[in-house]
Amino acid sequence: MARVRYLGAETATVPELGRTVEPDEIVEVPDERYWGYACQTANWEEIQPPDGFVPPGTETEPEPEAEPEPKPKAPLKKTAAKAPQKGD
Repeated sequence: MARVRYLGAETATVPELGRTVEPDEIVEVPDERYWGYACQTANWEEIQPPDGFVPPGTETEPEPEAEPEPKPKAPLKKTAAKAPQKGD
């Protein structure tokens, strides 16, 4: 489980945890609810995020797969066909 520290000046009841929390107390919170506490920086301090936690909005998108480069086309011939020559 993840852990956060309560920063309030007075004891607070936290219904989700089913208990009261004392000032400066470190409590365990469900991993899936960690960000709900940690984002409230006036009330909670991050202590131990869940394994593999990435704050919302900081995810990186996967690199798009590179498209294969098209094969180069053979250059066009720029010479004209020779006209038949008359014999001397």
